[in-house]
Amino acid sequence: MYKCAFLGCGGRARGHAQAYQHVKGGKIVAICDMNEDLLNSFGDEFEIDKRYTDIHQMLDRECPDLLHIVTAPILRSTGEPIRHSLMSIAAENKVPAAIVEKPIAVQSEDWRNLMELCQNTQTKFVVNTQLNFHPRNLELKRNVNDGRIGDIKFIDASARSTPLDQGPHVLQLVSSYIDNSQPVKVFGQISGRDHLEGAQPSPGNAAASVMYENGVRASIAFGTEGAAKINDSDSVFHHKRVAVFGTHGFTHWQMAGWERSTPEDGYESGVHSYGEEDLLGQAGLTEAVFTWLDDEEQVHPTHLAQSLAEFNLLMGIYASALRHEPIQLPFDPPDGLMDSLKKIL
Repeated sequence: MYKCAFLGCGGRARGHAQAYQHVKGGKIVAICDMNEDLLNSFGDEFEIDKRYTDIHQMLDRECPDLLHIVTAPILRSTGEPIRHSLMSIAAENKVPAAIVEKPIAVQSEDWRNLMELCQNTQTKFVVNTQLNFHPRNLELKRNVNDGRIGDIKFIDASARSTPLDQGPHVLQLVSSYIDNSQPVKVFGQISGRDHLEGAQPSPGNAAASVMYENGVRASIAFGTEGAAKINDSDSVFHHKRVAVFGTHGFTHWQMAGWERSTPEDGYESGVHSYGEEDLLGQAGLTEAVFTWLDDEEQVHPTHLAQSLAEFNLLMGIYASALRHEPIQLPFDPPDGLMDSLKKIL
């Protein structure tokens, strides 16, 4: 039974903790938050007695096997990215594994710092893009891997929230259907400045054509101006989707339903509960960390290096829009990329 601890006790942390009702390989033993009201309400809700306001103290005393880093990506008082500093604390304390809430980075500078950390740490960092583990997604991916739609030719994916907010989920979904093949070229466009000063600074909209190393092309879209509305919800968070087209059929996952067309069974469709799927998906992502700890060969699909490659693709979209040309990937994004976006938008 692995010992698990939480850094951050806000709303998103509850989703991580609720999944432990389905997690068999680990148990929450301690929590940490500088806000004592959040700390105590979280501890009371999930019956966790060991509570800390200092992360160093918690790591020293509890020595967790897995640390959930469930904080905002920037320090609200200054706007400075904080993922790298918190992940460095985990690495310095030799925490075996950590699940980090998305987005993993917000700009080129912290992406570069995380690339260096990734190359020099023994901690197994995983990014919390849990849609990969939704039971319906796993089913549709098995269909694709089993060749039921033939060879993959094209992927279409979108979300109506911003590129930085829901983009990590969408890009990881695309990667998951092609065995994490790496993106090699992107041609993109952006618009909208309303979210540039927010907690997750980002253009409001983005669209791009992406080429992957295995030859698959993908069309991706984010924001209300170009992404598909797939249900009646007015919330921009309820419209994530990915469609995979093959030589003999297709699969289409949406937040509340699915479609599939294969030669043997024709067209099929159905519905599912996103809430129920997400709880199981979160549990699956957590269990996959334990599997990786048990076996070095069972690398987690949302491991840090892969997530940083997907964030590099997102920055490639930004750079493509600024330069009005395709960007070869991976690329070394310039410092001040976000400032350039603010100026042009």
